[in-house]
Amino acid sequence: MNKKSVKDVEVQGKRVFVRCDFNVPMKDGVITSDKRIRGALPTIEYLLQHGAKVILCSHMGKPHNIFTPGFGLTKKEKKKVAALPENEQAAATEAFLAKAAGDRDSLTLKPVADRLNEYLGGKVTFASDIIGPDAKAKVAALKEGEAVLLENVRFDAREEKNGEDFARELASMADLFVNDAFGTAHRAHASTEGITHFIPAVCGFLIEKEITFMGGALENPEHPFVAILGGAKVSDKIGVITNLIDKVDTIIIGGGMAYTFIAAQGGKIGHSLCEEDKFDLALSLLKKAKDKGVKFLLPVDNKCAKAYDNDAESCFSAAGEVPDGFMGLDIGPETIKLYTEAIKGAKTVIWNGPMGVSEFSNYAAGTRAVAQAVADSGALSIVGGGDSTAAIEALGFADKISHISTGGGASLEFLEGKVLPGIAALQDK
Repeated sequence: MNKKSVKDVEVQGKRVFVRCDFNVPMKDGVITSDKRIRGALPTIEYLLQHGAKVILCSHMGKPHNIFTPGFGLTKKEKKKVAALPENEQAAATEAFLAKAAGDRDSLTLKPVADRLNEYLGGKVTFASDIIGPDAKAKVAALKEGEAVLLENVRFDAREEKNGEDFARELASMADLFVNDAFGTAHRAHASTEGITHFIPAVCGFLIEKEITFMGGALENPEHPFVAILGGAKVSDKIGVITNLIDKVDTIIIGGGMAYTFIAAQGGKIGHSLCEEDKFDLALSLLKKAKDKGVKFLLPVDNKCAKAYDNDAESCFSAAGEVPDGFMGLDIGPETIKLYTEAIKGAKTVIWNGPMGVSEFSNYAAGTRAVAQAVADSGALSIVGGGDSTAAIEALGFADKISHISTGGGASLEFLEGKVLPGIAALQDK
């Protein structure tokens, strides 16, 4: 996958529409982590320094669509109101409209514009709409080396529906489109895919890095290649496991989904997470790995608890021998040794998903140990997924990881070998 980036096109004097991922965590109107904002700075700074007129766009959260033409209740809300007694309909309508107004206040991108200005020396203005009069006036007033941030693009229902008219209006403000929001690249929305039908489209530095590291690891990995997959459900990782079996030397399984594999082979798992309807699939994946000579490592022991609670009564058990009334919440010490040894000799490592309930301090040892092993391996290492990323960062290992992916769902779909619409739509070199 070889896509053009901002460095491959002329940007001087051009209006450049940049799709960023500014979906930052907020509390009481204050940004609690600006990591995503900082991640977008290299692309924005490059464009400003090279004389572009920059139009920044992002979503935040899942707002009620309050800027949609003919604003009012959604179809779903209208049905709910219509189903109520007449004397209750007015109050229900007001409640839905109040929610929309609340979203307008809590999900505005104005705090993002303020934070951008702290980094960019006041070069960013904020438009209070998306394609309305304020946005168009501020875009028209842009000088070279200046930027404007549009309001939350999901305030318009046509964004997620990839409405052609909306995409055309977004494109009409610019000469060039740059996608730097890997976290939304798996969604064919108006600001990620639709806009590319109307103006030339290239990638920013964040997406370029994702393509370079993840694409390179999948297309031309250095062996031994180890994939570490955790998380709750086998069903969430079916596509990833299926795709990686053809590429890796070892697959390491942790998290809740390990118990489905163990139970499918007749093991006792107590009250552990389990997808009984996925037993045949689990067995077929084990067989496929064996037929291809891929090591498929499952836990050999577990740390168990009597309840899903950090302070519940706990014990260790061999895999497949979880006591009745207990549930497995982490891998055990022998499994940690097994997995650490498997990671030690790797040249390429991909890790997605925790080994246990890592948000509980008493059941985070497995995830911490894997994080340490990946950091110490010296391999080309790629980490994706919120819990794995959090473990790497909390332990101070981020600088020892080759690449920490910025996309959750997008990373998974990339690992599955799926086409990501927001990347496929960009120009090839």
